[in-house]
Amino acid sequence: MSLRLLNSAPRNTAASQLRQCCSSEEWVARMLLQRPFRDSDALHAAADSAWIGLGEQDYLEAFSGHPKIGDIQSLQTKYADSANLARSEQSGVESASHDLLEKLSAANHAYEEKFGFIFIVCATGKSASEMLAMLQGRLKRDRAAELKTACEQQRQIFHLRLDKFVC
Repeated sequence: MSLRLLNSAPRNTAASQLRQCCSSEEWVARMLLQRPFRDSDALHAAADSAWIGLGEQDYLEAFSGHPKIGDIQSLQTKYADSANLARSEQSGVESASHDLLEKLSAANHAYEEKFGFIFIVCATGKSASEMLAMLQGRLKRDRAAELKTACEQQRQIFHLRLDKFVC
């Protein structure tokens, strides 16, 4: 969808496209209120403006729109709407060994148990072993620091997705 089409699309259509970039309903609502976007820079500035100041529940809702890193099966079922984007972003795990995928799964579980949300990383360009090392390193943090990092990773993800969709 081009920026022109995003600007002129019916609200429901535009909302559906924006949800594929970030599944926080409040973020989507804030983005819709800022239409029309003058250009790509204005779109990205609006995305940041909409993201800043959301509540924790909004951030957690955004995180819940992602499959766990390395969970290829959930890409095909639960996350069908954004599966192509996530599959492309997580392409570094496609060639990972079964052992490495098992380690990712175990670390994902430990992370979710500790923090109460899934591990969020802007996976584009990262190998499975890099993501595992990041996940293990971030497990050592406290929840407040990790939430802040996860929010920044989500921000990077929606900017990449906006570029793929409309820029």
